[in-house]
Amino acid sequence: MTTTSIRPEECGQDSDAGGVGRPAQPDHPTRAARSAHTASPDRSARSASLDRLDRPARSARLRNPLSAFAGFPRAIWVVFAGTVVNRVGFLVGPFLVFFLGSRGIPASQTPYVLGALGAGNLVGPAVGGWLADRHSRKLTMLAGLLGTAAAQGALFAAPNAATMALAAIALSATATMVSPAASATLADNVGPTRRREAFALIGWAVNIGTAVAGILGGYLAAHGYWMLFAIDAGTSVLYAGIVAALLPGRDSQKTDATATQAAAASATAPTSSGYGIVFRDRLVRKLLPLLGIQLFIYSLTESALPLAIRTDGLSPTVMGMAAAVNAGLVVALQPLATTVLARFPRNHVQIAASTLIAVGVALTGLAHTPATYAATVAIWSLGEVTAGGIPAALIADLAPATARGRYQGAFSWTWGMARFLALAAGTTAYTLIGPAFLWWSVLAMGAAATVGVAALNPAIDRRTAVEA
Repeated sequence: MTTTSIRPEECGQDSDAGGVGRPAQPDHPTRAARSAHTASPDRSARSASLDRLDRPARSARLRNPLSAFAGFPRAIWVVFAGTVVNRVGFLVGPFLVFFLGSRGIPASQTPYVLGALGAGNLVGPAVGGWLADRHSRKLTMLAGLLGTAAAQGALFAAPNAATMALAAIALSATATMVSPAASATLADNVGPTRRREAFALIGWAVNIGTAVAGILGGYLAAHGYWMLFAIDAGTSVLYAGIVAALLPGRDSQKTDATATQAAAASATAPTSSGYGIVFRDRLVRKLLPLLGIQLFIYSLTESALPLAIRTDGLSPTVMGMAAAVNAGLVVALQPLATTVLARFPRNHVQIAASTLIAVGVALTGLAHTPATYAATVAIWSLGEVTAGGIPAALIADLAPATARGRYQGAFSWTWGMARFLALAAGTTAYTLIGPAFLWWSVLAMGAAATVGVAALNPAIDRRTAVEA
């Protein structure tokens, strides 16, 4: 990734408490003058216009809490539909540990393949975010989806652990290219007051698809793992078809007028084509590692949870049951929870959500039967419902309009790093040190991250305050 010099006032980032595109605080008059000089005169008018467009939807939600997702533009629903389709085919990931066992891969080599799967998560988001800003949201999504389908076939055909690891890197790298572009599309098409709901909608789509996948996965795995790979690849291709046919292309990808205004304001100034604009944002530099800890804890449900189930001698259908419980709770509760929790401060809700997730995942260490596994899954699933798209929406609000893809890429990269550590370090700690060490560590890390996010809340609130 390459970066070029960019002045703080050109990206609207001046301090942890400063705002993107907002004046600096009164104790920094020089920066305040520069920020005022570069601010777009129509920015406040645009924000007010978006708020007026959102008022009917907010009034409808007050009358009917289940209509939390009403009133979104077509692009949001295209991403929603494609996500549902794609997640119906999300079958290989939850059963990868069992697939490796069926191919004769010993438990001692499993962390290498899972670690390779996580390593791809360190490449895909960075590339996807850069391409989404530099070229096109749509083309980035298409490249990632079609590459994912090809990598699925390569992983299934791989003859040994080494080739499986290579295919796993390609699979995760291409799959994670999609998220930054899709998230930037959401941020482009809705105002700040509805981004939390837009990202919650996509989280809901993930779990609608996962609920179906959880039901299908255990059955299909029992009748042949090839079915998992075929459906997973097929749904990626189908999502690509939906994007190609229905999602607007580059010319209309940035429907938010602030994107055009911000681009015009910096047209004659040096710009950053890489991730320097993100790295220079001190608030985001502090926030992303804390979110990364929380995401690491959540990602253990994809790696350490299957290991725990296998260690207890339970069948793969128990993993399918766990996935179905998680998805079923989110599908049933997300619309109502999104509406009800919108009445409370966003950052406080995020802290409560991360606490539930950490406690629920840590309690996996006490589960040894299908019923107790289901109980622990229910706890961290309630935390997922509570979060309801808040982290991604928060990053979208912190991002300058012309860098939304890269900010979402940085967030997705953080998630990729969390998954990498969960797949590599998490499973290694489980197998070599012991399950108890891992689950107690989850509690300690969850508490530390919660305290850290709470300490950043005042700066986050100032930075993301909606201008009147």
